[in-house]
Amino acid sequence: MKKTSISKPPNLEGIVTEPDDMLAEYDFDYRKARPNRYAAQIESGSVLVVLEPDIAQIFKTSEAVNQVLRALITTMPSVPQHS
Repeated sequence: MKKTSISKPPNLEGIVTEPDDMLAEYDFDYRKARPNRYAAQIESGSVLVVLEPDIAQIFKTSEAVNQVLRALITTMPSVPQHS
């Protein structure tokens, strides 16, 4: 009998290999879609930022975050504007 060698899989250290459960195509029923009820609360020109949990424990509201950022801005050196 001839021995067959089993090839060693490539080194995938640090790579999570899970079965791909994504379909090649999805058929969404947009008739059931609803508008985002929170979108109207976002002011024009605002930027949404996600805080990490440890930071969110300290800053409970957007007003608290803005207050600290405004205080930080006053300590920063001004940057000359190019015209």
